[in-house]
Amino acid sequence: MTSLSKNARIAGLLYIVASVVGILRLAYVPKALFVQGNAAATATNIAAHESLFRLGFVSELLGGVLWLFVPLALYRLLKEVDKGSAVVMVVLGSLMPVPIFFANFMTDAAALLFARGADFLSVFDKPQREALAGLFLNLHHQLDLANMIFWGLWLLPFGLLVYRSRFLPRFLGVWLIVACFAWLALSLTGLLLPAYEDKVFTVTQPFAFGEAATMLWLVILGAKDQKSFLSAAAAPK
Repeated sequence: MTSLSKNARIAGLLYIVASVVGILRLAYVPKALFVQGNAAATATNIAAHESLFRLGFVSELLGGVLWLFVPLALYRLLKEVDKGSAVVMVVLGSLMPVPIFFANFMTDAAALLFARGADFLSVFDKPQREALAGLFLNLHHQLDLANMIFWGLWLLPFGLLVYRSRFLPRFLGVWLIVACFAWLALSLTGLLLPAYEDKVFTVTQPFAFGEAATMLWLVILGAKDQKSFLSAAAAPK
């Protein structure tokens, strides 16, 4: 196995692990515990399944830590293509979104406190605590929507690097660029036209699958050897 292919597989594996860990809080916990439009039922579910809810926000913290390293691993793979673009990829894919993951831990912690009804919150009656738990969960979602801007933007330099690399398929680069605009569309719809968020999510998901395709390609097939890459880079444009 060449060093280039080894770097590709390491980056792909980190990419997959970070994404799978993050899905627990992003997708599974809301589906399992949250009742749309019913703060009382949602608070009851959180209190009844506290371990699952805690596992969800711990997974988000772990995912945030892993996302410090995913763009760095991709930087190591792609920096020879264009170092400037690779730096932008790291900034947009790691330095910007990771702090929001950790900020969102506070919204979940607050929601859990109100759902459980700790003694020092006795000044609030039960309906008020349920409403406040719902408020903090909504704030969590709004922060996720804001973070989707970075989830999309980092894919633009990433996709361009893949497209220009010659040691990864160009169609993956194009798909990643398309995924960038899919995430941006979902974010802006959720922020500006929340009534249409679910419809836009359904439409954009096939385009966002470019990330999954890239992860799997990196892990399973790696990258072309360095000799092939250098030969292609030296060829007349």
